[in-house]
Amino acid sequence: MGGFKTKLNDLPFSFPIHMDPLNKPGQGGVSEQDAAILETVVWKKFDSWVLPMCTVIYLLSFFDINNIGNARVAGMQTALEISDYQYTVALTLTLIPYIAMELPSNLILKRVGPDRLLPAMVTLWGIVATMQGFVTGYTGLLLCRLFLGLAQGGVLPGVVLYLSSFYPRERLQIRITAFFASASLTGAFSGLLAAAITGMDGIGGKPGWAWIFILEGLFTFAFGILSFFVLPRSPETARLLSSEERCYVVSKLKSNGVVSDDDKKDVFSWMEVLRAFRSPQVLLLSIVAFLNGTQLVGLAFFEPTIVAGLGYAGRQAQLMSVPPFVLAFLASMISALISDRYGCRGLIVIIFSFWCIIGFSMFYATTSQHAQYASLFFSVAGVYAVAPAVITWIVNNSAPHIRQASGIAFSFVASCSGGILATWLLGSLSPGPNYTAATITFIVMSIGMVVFSSLNLLYLRRENRAKAETRLSTAKHDEPEHLGDRSAWFVYTL
Repeated sequence: MGGFKTKLNDLPFSFPIHMDPLNKPGQGGVSEQDAAILETVVWKKFDSWVLPMCTVIYLLSFFDINNIGNARVAGMQTALEISDYQYTVALTLTLIPYIAMELPSNLILKRVGPDRLLPAMVTLWGIVATMQGFVTGYTGLLLCRLFLGLAQGGVLPGVVLYLSSFYPRERLQIRITAFFASASLTGAFSGLLAAAITGMDGIGGKPGWAWIFILEGLFTFAFGILSFFVLPRSPETARLLSSEERCYVVSKLKSNGVVSDDDKKDVFSWMEVLRAFRSPQVLLLSIVAFLNGTQLVGLAFFEPTIVAGLGYAGRQAQLMSVPPFVLAFLASMISALISDRYGCRGLIVIIFSFWCIIGFSMFYATTSQHAQYASLFFSVAGVYAVAPAVITWIVNNSAPHIRQASGIAFSFVASCSGGILATWLLGSLSPGPNYTAATITFIVMSIGMVVFSSLNLLYLRRENRAKAETRLSTAKHDEPEHLGDRSAWFVYTL
C-alpha cells in the first residue's frame, strides 16, 4: 500500500481528495451508504443557498467597480469635463484603498463573522456606488471612487475565504469559478444593461450615464440589506442543514484539511501571516496573480473602450463588448469542471495563459479591426479562466485558517496592484486604438504566467514526493503540531 501511495504522488497531477488513498470512506461515524447519501445532499444545499449568495455579491462588486467604463462610453467623461489622465487617476484612487483593505478584512472576517461583515460591506458600497450618479464634477467623482474602494476592498478575498470553509478542496474550483465567472458575465450583462439604461437619458433631469450608477447601486444596497438575513455564519451553524448533516460536513471538512482543531481555537498569529508570505506556492502564484490581475482589470475597465476604438459606437459598442465575455464564462466553467475532476489546477492555468498569448499577439500583429475584435475572444476568455484557477490553487494549498486567509489576501493584493498598472497602461501610457505598449506588456505577462505557474507545479510535485517518503517512515502522531500545509499528511493539489 505504501508503494501505491508513492506512485500516486509521482503522477504529474494530483488526484481529487475523494480519490486520495489517504482518505477513508464514511465520514463522521456514519456508514458508507449513509455517507454517500449525505455526500449528495449537503453540497446541493450549499449550492442552492450559499453559492448563489456569494455569486451575486461577486457579480455586484464587478458591476459597481467596472461600470465606470460603460458610463464613460455613455458620455460621463465629456459631461464631467475630465481628461484621460484624470479618468486614470480616478481609477487608480479606487484601487489604492481597495488593496489596503484586503488583508485586514480577511484577518478579521472569522472573528467578526462573515454573516455580518460581508453584508455590511455590500450595503456600504451600494450607497457609494449610487452617489456616483449625482456627481457634477471631477472632485465628486474622486471622493466616490475613494470610498468605493474602501467599502469594497475586502469583499472578494472575503468571499473566497468564506466559500472555502463550506466545501472540500476537490469540490472548490467549480464553486469559486461559478461566482468568479460571474465577473465575465458582468462584462456581458453590463454592456447589455448599460445599453438599455442609457435610454433613460433625460429622465429626472439625469443623463443616461448617471442612471447606470444610480440603478445598479440601489440594487446593490437592497441586496446588502437582504444578505444580513440570509447568509449563514458557518457550516456548523447553517440552519439549512439538519444536525446529522452538520456533523457530517464538519467531519468531512476536517478530514479534508479544510478545518483543523487549531482553526477552532480562533487564535490570531502574525507568525502564520508571515508563514503565508514566505510559502513558495503563495509567492509564485501571487506573481501569477499580479500578471493576470493587470490583464483582468485592464480588460474589465477598458474592453468597452477597446471595442469602441474598433469602429463601433454608442449602443453598438456596448453590445459588441458582450460576446467575448460570454465565451469567457463558458471557458471558465468547463475548465473548472475538468480541474476539479482531475485535480489539475496548474495545467488549467498554463493552457489558458497560452490563450492569452494567442489573443494579445493577434491584437498586436494585425491592423484588421475584425481580426483585432476576434482576438478578444482568446484574450478575454484566457484571462478570466486563469483567475479562478490561481485563486483556488492558493486556497487548496494553504492551511491553517490564518495562513490561508493571508495567502488569499496576498494574491488579491498582487492582483489589484496589477490593476493599478493596467489603468495607467491603457489609460495614459499606451493610447488607443492600438494600445501598442500595453499589448506588448500583456504578451510578456502571459509568458510570465506560463513560466511561474510551471515553476509552482514543479515545486508542489517535488514536495508531494518528499511528503510521500516521509509518510512511509514516520507515524502521524510523531509529527510536530501546527505544521498546517507543511504536514506530510497534507497532500498539495497540483
